Amino acid sequence: MDRIDLFATFVCVVDRASFTKAAATLGQPRSSVSAAIRQLEDRLGTRLLHRTTRHVSPTQDGLALYERCVRLVAEVEDVEALFRGEAEGPAGRLRIDVPGRIGRLILAPALPDFLDRYPGIDVELGVTDRAVNLIEDRVDCVLRVGPLADSSLIARSLGELALINVASPAYLARRGTPAGPQDLPAHQAVNYASPSSGRLDDWQWREDGQSRGLIMGGRVTVNSAEASIACCLAGLGLLQIPAYDVAEHLAAGELVEVMPEHRADPMPVALLYPHRQHASRRLRVFVDWLGPLLHERLFR
Repeated sequence: MDRIDLFATFVCVVDRASFTKAAATLGQPRSSVSAAIRQLEDRLGTRLLHRTTRHVSPTQDGLALYERCVRLVAEVEDVEALFRGEAEGPAGRLRIDVPGRIGRLILAPALPDFLDRYPGIDVELGVTDRAVNLIEDRVDCVLRVGPLADSSLIARSLGELALINVASPAYLARRGTPAGPQDLPAHQAVNYASPSSGRLDDWQWREDGQSRGLIMGGRVTVNSAEASIACCLAGLGLLQIPAYDVAEHLAAGELVEVMPEHRADPMPVALLYPHRQHASRRLRVFVDWLGPLLHERLFR
């Protein structure tokens, strides 16, 4: 192998944390992948990977090399694309992951437009609310809603997601309409608990320029947006939810916004991707396409 091929093989092994998975991804025998890594280590005179029977991880020298190789490999792939008849548009597979309802309600219905614009790109769409490891899962980018944890990933802010307070007409007829936060103790909510931590979200609103919160009473606790909307439609309590999630139910009169002057702070929306994607034409055109779509459908 030449040096670029060795670097690309090394990047794939680190991404997949496995010689076997890397071999499957590259379409090569496992022995060839192992030989390539040994050749690279011999060439550089250092050990690049910690090897166990089940897992492969980079050494300190391996991490330093990885940070440089991922950019180099991406740049080489883009340069080669220009001479493979792809100058008119990017090509290849783009792996993305988005929250469940954004994927189902907004992204999936709009994907035909993106695929028509870029016939050389195939999309592998993950629709999940679980945390995704971009490196291990070989995902090019993820869309995240809410505050971001510190990480080495690049975050591109796309906007803020409005949260509103809603209830069903049946619930309001039975329990009355709250005029403000002072009425909340007399009401019930459809509570949401994080599926990963089990932590119960509090009801939030802004008052006197500050964000305030209250743990609401309620007989139902859910761990998904789908379930929370279904329970709210069934009249089981008040619900604090992104506006786009219930737009159709509001238009149909199945839900009603309450306390519009006491909304929670909007939630930030960002696209995250590793450093290695700086040179990815596929990712750049996807981000350029996604931004206007979200502003039209999500942030209105």
